Amino acid sequence: MKSVYKYHFSRHTIYVSIFYLAVFALLGWALYHLYEGGYLSAWFTSFIVALIALMALSIPRKIVVSDDRIEVRCLLDITEIRRNEIASVRRVDNRRMKWFLPIFGGYGFFGYYGHFIDLRRLDRVRIYASEWRNFVEITDIYDDRLYVSCADADRLVAELTPPGGNRPDDDDVDEEEEAETAENRPE
Repeated sequence: MKSVYKYHFSRHTIYVSIFYLAVFALLGWALYHLYEGGYLSAWFTSFIVALIALMALSIPRKIVVSDDRIEVRCLLDITEIRRNEIASVRRVDNRRMKWFLPIFGGYGFFGYYGHFIDLRRLDRVRIYASEWRNFVEITDIYDDRLYVSCADADRLVAELTPPGGNRPDDDDVDEEEEAETAENRPE
């Protein structure tokens, strides 16, 4: 049995994408008219077309959950995680996501996808999202983290939660240790 979770672009993502395309077109037009078709305008046009093509091929389309794996399908790429390798699945608050910066990937141009750095943990993560909300964190047994977004995030979390339950999150363990230390401290 397969479950499919489709990506839907938010208005913000569409507006940002239109803004990027307008800026690229304006720069291309300005270079063409300033350099009268010289090598700089040809180089810029080739670079921007290649960049847009690469980013367009990496746009996430849907999440497919089957009995043995989860697949994040992009236009060209498929990212797979075996279900028996999932250590934890949990919802992530949008405030937590403010610490993520792109290393290599798209940030607002038809979604948010690629490799990002988590400044809070100083860790590299992958994100496949069409909107900057409804995030689900999937951590595998190798401690690699994948963030996806979908409109029905609660159902995705319920479907992917491992049979034995989630292992504790590092942030949860740190908070518990701080609470225990505060309780044992003499006043």
